[in-house]
Amino acid sequence: MSNEGKKVKIHYTGTLDDGEKFDSSYDHGEPIEFVCMAGDVIPGFDEGVKDMAVGDKKTIHIEPADAYGEVREDLIQEVPLENIPNAEDLPVGGVIYMHGPDGRPVPVQVKAIEDGVATFDFNHPLAGKALNFELELVEVAD
Repeated sequence: MSNEGKKVKIHYTGTLDDGEKFDSSYDHGEPIEFVCMAGDVIPGFDEGVKDMAVGDKKTIHIEPADAYGEVREDLIQEVPLENIPNAEDLPVGGVIYMHGPDGRPVPVQVKAIEDGVATFDFNHPLAGKALNFELELVEVAD
């Protein structure tokens, strides 16, 4: 029985191939809820949930192409510090928020500051990484 088009609630724990946990619904207390196969979550996650039954638990492995994609070099940009307000406060290795084209905040990693230039990475932090999820389907509603 397929869950495609149905609202599902699922608990998950996400890890990288080295075992590092990057997120877990258990840490937030509530399962996530989404419409299966509607594009609300990464494609590999949708595919992993599609044929589960309530109470099922399983582990899935998702390659970057079905997760957050590969790292795109065109999303790494250099900006002269003179064009950045409060440039002295940029946290190298940390994340800042810039405004996207639609005005919403976009997380951006500050990769480096060298020779009067800041390098920003607009890729998703999990881009280029294979992901593993332990899934538990909690509820399905039509």
